[in-house]
Amino acid sequence: MERLAIVEERLDRLERAGREVDEVPFYPTNMRVMAYDDTAASFMTTWETIITPRAAMLSLGLVFIGDYVSPTYTGGAWQVVVNDTTVIASGSVPASLTYTFPAVTLDLSPYRNSPDLKIQIQTKRTSGATTGGKFGGGGSIGSAARFARQL
Repeated sequence: MERLAIVEERLDRLERAGREVDEVPFYPTNMRVMAYDDTAASFMTTWETIITPRAAMLSLGLVFIGDYVSPTYTGGAWQVVVNDTTVIASGSVPASLTYTFPAVTLDLSPYRNSPDLKIQIQTKRTSGATTGGKFGGGGSIGSAARFARQL
């Protein structure tokens, strides 16, 4: 009976604690955190972080939106890059002033022996106005990490 009571106590503690996850913060790389330049040939890092891989996976929830500078909508592309070289996910940002909410899962097992892992969210503008807008460079691509967790 004593052993059963110990097991029940441990089970109660586990149920109260729930599942543990490590939240990962991302930091902006410029003041506006948007891609304004017409950089169809190259991506621009807008958010990045450096983590120590301690879990099996990194789960990312992202959000992207194009812009509207009358009468033109701005569209683009996005990608998630590891250690400045490896693209793990990519997609497009529609030229329609509509949010997109991609989710990305990165397998951290190849990086478990690394002390640090750099993760970048990059965007580029591929269409839209090239002048006008709030800062004069035309339309922009907005981006953010909605969530980032080591699981």
